[in-house]
Amino acid sequence: MRVLAIGAHPDDIELGCGAALLAHVARGDRVAMLVMTPGEQGPQAAQSRVSEQQEAVRRLGAELFWGGFQDGMVPDGSLSVQAVESVIASTRADILYTHSPNDTHQDHRTVAAASLAAARRVTRVLTYEAPTSRGFVPQMFLDVEGFVEQKLDLIRAHESQVLKNRLVDLEAVAAQARYRGFQGRVHYAEAFEIERFVWDLSAGAIAAPSVEIVFEGVS
Repeated sequence: MRVLAIGAHPDDIELGCGAALLAHVARGDRVAMLVMTPGEQGPQAAQSRVSEQQEAVRRLGAELFWGGFQDGMVPDGSLSVQAVESVIASTRADILYTHSPNDTHQDHRTVAAASLAAARRVTRVLTYEAPTSRGFVPQMFLDVEGFVEQKLDLIRAHESQVLKNRLVDLEAVAAQARYRGFQGRVHYAEAFEIERFVWDLSAGAIAAPSVEIVFEGVS
C-alpha cells in the first residue's frame, strides 16, 4: 500500500497520525509525508524546524515532500490544491491522511480543503485530529498497541516544540491515545473522521496481525 500523510507544519502529521504511519511502515507499506510550510512563525527558526522534520522522517523511514508555502499563509484555491495533486501523482497514494477541516488554525483548514479537493480520485481519505480541532467526531479507530512509544519518539525529534518551548505535552499525547482506545474498545488507538473509505475485502490489504481497525458502531 502507498500512504501519503499531509500536514500544514512540522510535527502536525506525527501528532495526528504518527502511530498509524508507524503501523504502515511495520507492515511494509510505502509512506510519504507532505509538509506544506516550514513552520517559521513559531518560536523557533525555520531551519531548525526543517531539520527536526527531516529527523522525524528518518526515524519513521518515510519519504518527505515540502509544499513550499509560508507558515500562516497557505493559500486557498488552486495553488495549494496543485501542490497536493503533484505529490499524490508522484507517490501514487492509495490512502491519504490529512487535517480535519474543523479546526481553529487557518493553515489546517486550508490544507484540509486542498487535500480533499486534490484527493478526489483517492479511494481512502481519513482526517486526523489536532489540539486545535473543533467538534472532532471519529468514525474509525486504528488499534496502535505497540506503536505509542515510537510515536512519542517521532514527536521528540521536534525538539524545539517539545523540549525547548514546551508546546507539545507528550503525556497528553499518550493520554489521548488511551482515551481513543477506550472509545474504540481497544487499549490504544488513533482516531479518524472518514471522508471516503473503500474497503476491498478480497485484497486483504487493510488489516494485518498488528493493525486492527475498529469502525464506530461496529462490534
